Amino acid sequence: MINTNFKNIPFSPPDIKDAEIEEVIRAMKSGWITTGPRTKEFEKKIANYVGVNKAVCLNSATAAMELTLRILGVGPGDEVITSAYTYTASASVIDHVGAKIVLVDSAPDSFEMDYSRLEEVITEKTKAIIPVDIAGKMCDYDKIFEILEKKRELFTPKNELQRIFNRVIVMSDAAHAFGATRKGRPCGQVADFTCFSFHAVKNLTTAEGGAVVWRNDENLDDEWLYKQYMLFSLHGQSKDALAKTQKGSWEYDIIYPAYKCNMTDIMAGFGLMQLDRYNDSLKRRKEIIVKYDRELLPLGVQRLQHFGEDFSSSGHLYLIRINNISEKQRNQVIIDMAEMGVTCNVHYKPLPMFTAYKNLGFNIKNYPNSFSQYINEITLPLHTLLSDEDVDYIIRCFIKALKEIKKGEKLSV
Repeated sequence: MINTNFKNIPFSPPDIKDAEIEEVIRAMKSGWITTGPRTKEFEKKIANYVGVNKAVCLNSATAAMELTLRILGVGPGDEVITSAYTYTASASVIDHVGAKIVLVDSAPDSFEMDYSRLEEVITEKTKAIIPVDIAGKMCDYDKIFEILEKKRELFTPKNELQRIFNRVIVMSDAAHAFGATRKGRPCGQVADFTCFSFHAVKNLTTAEGGAVVWRNDENLDDEWLYKQYMLFSLHGQSKDALAKTQKGSWEYDIIYPAYKCNMTDIMAGFGLMQLDRYNDSLKRRKEIIVKYDRELLPLGVQRLQHFGEDFSSSGHLYLIRINNISEKQRNQVIIDMAEMGVTCNVHYKPLPMFTAYKNLGFNIKNYPNSFSQYINEITLPLHTLLSDEDVDYIIRCFIKALKEIKKGEKLSV
């Protein structure tokens, strides 16, 4: 029988206030619901928040990554490196543009890629690397750029944009990391290109959506680059719908057959209100993480460290690993937590374990560290709708489930 203290705690529901609802209604009543003034305002505010000149809003982080690779001219005959321990979007975009996916194993006892292995797999064909800021913690970009500098002589640019960098280009999968910092620099100012997600489960959501930004110090033509994203995201059309509303401005050209992945004003209105209170959201996430750490670390579990002397994550996910349990036991803990009303998750199943990547020739046996991270990993709920009482309940449920697993008994609620 479920006791009277039973709670129902979802994993990551969106935190939607009246302000978001009212702004979406205003957007709908305005008569402008596709890409328009709210999207342009959202782009400016994202760029200002990150501290860069320009931001481009699209319908997903996946679109942001794929369009970036296409604009960079990455395609057949090229190689792009990413982590084996990530969601499929980090790697699928490489396949979309016709390049070869190169996966790098995690470092031992780490969710980040093995940087020594990264150095080994860079070849004359490598055009880009996609580091993954998992759970909202930025990677060691100093180390990545140090490696790329040592390998600079292998790089042969294929076009003028690649020639500006004259080395392997770093495009960060920062789907989790909007608002993170490392060594005093915000996420978005460190990698050459940084792609954010505003999906429903992310810290800042537009229901679906994403954005890409780029550094200000690489001698890039911001206006030209912004226009390329507009062209690629709107069928290669020389004017967007907003520009065509100007008097006598109906006519347009199709520069090349491109794609359709723009953000709408309804989504942007949603995002504008989320962004207004985003710093408060980051503060609350940190409070929850500190509480989790205080209660769970004495149990001997390992966790991804979100805060340190020179870094602060966005606190997107709370990843823990339970020592000395099997994959089956880990799954039982998740089931037991669910029976007590707490929805947990796993981040991530390494890519070589999926059919799509097996069919591409990947084998999990070649990624032992990633597999080791996966088999005992559990992600606990972490979102701004959690009360302190909810967090206490999650902790109590986890402790109970852990005790039952260690005793080898089935949990009864």
